[in-house]
Amino acid sequence: MTTAQEKRNALLKKIGSHPPCLRGSISTVCAKCGRAKCICMEPSSRQAYRLTYKNAHQKTRTVYVPERELPTVRKMIANYHEFRTLVEQLIEANVEVFKEESRR
Repeated sequence: MTTAQEKRNALLKKIGSHPPCLRGSISTVCAKCGRAKCICMEPSSRQAYRLTYKNAHQKTRTVYVPERELPTVRKMIANYHEFRTLVEQLIEANVEVFKEESRR
């Protein structure tokens, strides 16, 4: 087995055991309903969090994120960035394997 194939197999193993991930970004919102005497019109430190991402059809989607889930969602987004790096490395390894096999 060549070095490129070993690298590819190691990357595939890492990808297979990668933790859950999410693509997108978190934003903070403080929405007001617009009614004149509503409690939401008063200044408050309460904020809502949303995860925004694009689906397979490149349509922007937004999902409410409870504050207690915020650290988990942030970790899953970080996991996605690690996953994407692994996939890019896998593509490079596949190119190397292809080059080696085509030389034979």
